[in-house]
Amino acid sequence: MTDNEIGENTQVKANLLFMLKTIGFVGSAVWLVADFKADVQTLENDVVRMKHEMLLNSEFRIKWPRGEIGALPADATQDMKIEHLNGRVDKLDEHVDKLRHNNGGSP
Repeated sequence: MTDNEIGENTQVKANLLFMLKTIGFVGSAVWLVADFKADVQTLENDVVRMKHEMLLNSEFRIKWPRGEIGALPADATQDMKIEHLNGRVDKLDEHVDKLRHNNGGSP
């Protein structure tokens, strides 16, 4: 057998330090790729979440002023007070009209 042939009795002479460095490099590369992939996946999930929140916000922004979603309790209270005041103003208008028409003919 010559020096370049590989057979059963061939011995591999390798530097143990070189093998450890190679294993460490490959392990570090795998770890960095996995970490990078996790970061990319996190960013993709954030984008999906933001798109979903944007759609919900758009729906809220359109439907809330129309009253399709509902109203705040404070809005309902305010609406009741406005209706009550409208009723009182209507009664006062009637009273003023009566006073004006009854006294309008006399000096």
